Amino acid sequence: MDRLFAFSGMLAIAVALTLGHSSASAVDAKALEKWKQDFNESVLPIIESRCIECHRGKDADGEFDLAKFPSGEEVAKQMGIWERVGKRVRLKEMPPEGSPQLNDEQKSAFHRWLDSQPKEDLCSQIANEETQAWYRGVVMSRRLTRTEYLNAVRDATGVAVDPRFEIPSDGAGGEGFDTNGDSLFTSPIHVEQYLAVAADVIGRAIADPASTENAPLQLTLPGKSADGTQRSTEQAARATLGRFARRAWRRPIADEEVDRLMQLFAAVQADGKDYKQSIAEPLKAVLLSPNFMFVVESESAAGGVQRLTPHQLAMRLSLFLWSSIPDEQLLARADAGELDTPEQIVAETRRMLDDPKARYLGENFGLQWININNLLTNIRPDAEVYPEYNRQLAEDLREEAILTIANVFREDRSLLELIDAPYVYANDRIAKHYGLSAADGADWQAIDAGETGRGGVLTLGATLMATSYPRRTSPVLRGRWLLEDILGSRVPPPPPGVPALEAAETEKVVSLRERLEIHRKNPECASCHNRMDPLGFGLENFDALGRWRESENGFAIDAGGKLPSGESFTGPSELKKVVLKRSHDFEKHFVKKLLGFALGRGLNKFDQCVIEDCMKALKEQDHRAAAIIETIVVSYPFQHRYFKAAE
Repeated sequence: MDRLFAFSGMLAIAVALTLGHSSASAVDAKALEKWKQDFNESVLPIIESRCIECHRGKDADGEFDLAKFPSGEEVAKQMGIWERVGKRVRLKEMPPEGSPQLNDEQKSAFHRWLDSQPKEDLCSQIANEETQAWYRGVVMSRRLTRTEYLNAVRDATGVAVDPRFEIPSDGAGGEGFDTNGDSLFTSPIHVEQYLAVAADVIGRAIADPASTENAPLQLTLPGKSADGTQRSTEQAARATLGRFARRAWRRPIADEEVDRLMQLFAAVQADGKDYKQSIAEPLKAVLLSPNFMFVVESESAAGGVQRLTPHQLAMRLSLFLWSSIPDEQLLARADAGELDTPEQIVAETRRMLDDPKARYLGENFGLQWININNLLTNIRPDAEVYPEYNRQLAEDLREEAILTIANVFREDRSLLELIDAPYVYANDRIAKHYGLSAADGADWQAIDAGETGRGGVLTLGATLMATSYPRRTSPVLRGRWLLEDILGSRVPPPPPGVPALEAAETEKVVSLRERLEIHRKNPECASCHNRMDPLGFGLENFDALGRWRESENGFAIDAGGKLPSGESFTGPSELKKVVLKRSHDFEKHFVKKLLGFALGRGLNKFDQCVIEDCMKALKEQDHRAAAIIETIVVSYPFQHRYFKAAE
């Protein structure tokens, strides 16, 4: 039985049926009619003769029912899924190994039809309730994430939050990041901790006014100033509150807003409290206001698509690049109307990338992208097998990952260095852990990776540890991570009833590779494992703590792999070369993730133009990582949003 689409591939495509909807409403009518006709004449016969037997009805392989596409008319209603179909065929992952392949004429007809798919003109639009019924259209005015909140308190007051205050972590949504408004709920625990944090931080900030002289929270005191001007208690309080509220709320403050804060100040003072005790209460109120804790983007009564105000755009920029609030220079640019042209926005973006706070592109975006943001809380190698593991090692591995990702942007290096770089970021402890040379007490620095096979995110100790089991490595977990998180290729969960890998172990078969070979004899397992396992075996020279090894349990490490495409490789260096051959897949997936993080929502067809512009910028600018960011910040979706009209 010939199968064009097997279980593994088609479950991924079935998911795209819901995530990748694309209507034909905004394409050239003549081009669309030809595309539908070409499907009827060239592609439908292939499907009917080679595919439909296995992909029909409720029991269709991969839950992908091709009977739903009897004509080009129906195909045009689901245009978004066919790119995924074509990708799997081009990689020779479909038809699966062991099945007759498409002949040259069929391949040519299929790919010709895919490549001629009409494009929609959506570059100056964003989704709304009128243009796309399946997308709500309204981006929620979300609260700050845990990371953003902690950074915002620090940058607004100059005082770091005491770690004993345990602000709850956030779930992920959208493109897999905690910046998605739909997942940012505010619980009673949040409120309790916010109250405690505000009291503690403000108390420490005003305890010694001299210590805040050059800090964001500058406490103006009543009495004679340095230039001899006499300030009343009310004048001093208004100056302090107006200045602090502007920074914390990241916009100009109206007189009536300061008046309300002054009412609280006066009420406390009337109870006999001194100046510092009285000013503390409205300062805490500033930090407890929705204007501080939420990303407030106000709308007009008419609703519709609107461009963000300069101060709202400044906030989006700072959340994207710093995971925090704007600094004084960015606010000043917004005040002066100097965040208007693409040139002005890019100039500020470059300044912000040069700031130390841009490390949060590695810490906030980066750790979520490579799926190790829970490294310090959920990953625990078994102490019996790995007695060397401790909290300090985990923190060092986490820092290595942050620097590896953040500095590609901060130093505007090639994005492809995230796959293969000639250096490793290490301090003396990590260098010793990896067997590299570094002086005792050496701080974090880029060290020549030499011929070690290290460099880039594939060989980070953090990712190698996160994709292992507590007592051993896992080529399956590592291969799946590489496919999904690096190359953006979906892998479905194992079918029900398949025994665990350990069940394949016998007295004669003790190596991990041999156990996996037995596991793959199950046809339901083979289609996925043939894609994942070879990639994972390319990293087998690294143990579950990221250290190099030549053997395991007396068996020499076999780090070779062969992909369904026929490509063979041995070890991490050759694996990276194979991955770099798919650099387009890597870059496109990375662009989607970074754009989703920047917008704080899931992507839709209206964002496709931004993705294409980013890919074009990468190609034209020698893969410069900052080219993606510069393209995103001047894009239509980043600078606009849809507001629901007032009831």
